[in-house]
Formats: sequence, C-alpha cells, structure tokens
Amino acid sequence: MESKFTGGLLGMIGIGILQGLIIGFTLGIATPWAICLKEAWYAKHTIIDGHQLTFDGTGLQLFGNYIKWFLLTIITLGIYGFWLNIKMKQWVVKHTHKKLIME
Repeated sequence: MESKFTGGLLGMIGIGILQGLIIGFTLGIATPWAICLKEAWYAKHTIIDGHQLTFDGTGLQLFGNYIKWFLLTIITLGIYGFWLNIKMKQWVVKHTHKKLIME
C-alpha cells in the first residue's frame, strides 16, 4: 500500500492566506474555524495505505475547547499552557478518520 500527500504549494499558500484573512478580520475570534479549514485541507490531500483521510471537526467544537483551555491556563497561572500543543494534536487526531470506501 502507498501513503502520500497530494497537496501542492499553491493550495497550501492559498489556505495560509485564507487562514490569515479569517483570523485577521475577526481579530482572532474565528481562529478555531481557520484551524479546522487547514486540517480539513490536509486530510483531503493525505492518503495512508490507499485510504484518503477525512476531518470532521468543526470550529464550534474547537471554540468550546479553546474556552476551556484558556480558563485552565489562567487558573493554573500558565502551567496548563505546556499541554496545549498536545491537547490540540489529540483533538485533531480524534477528528481525523480514514474515508470509508464502498466496494
């Protein structure tokens, strides 16, 4: 089986620009939606062992986690911040799946 990434440079630049515009125009409030946009693009262009990946996370789901993580970081005087990268990666992986192929 073959695993590969089919995305191109122009697509990646386009997603980056779109993310920047979304985050900039909303003053960061829509960052979760921009992140989901990027993760969905990555999944759409990733094939693992012949199966395309899909991403089903939503900005609203991630926004809820952002609020929770922000409050935990404040309550722990910033200590919880060390775990944010791991929590974000766990959330992304939880919402990334192999596309079901009907044969």
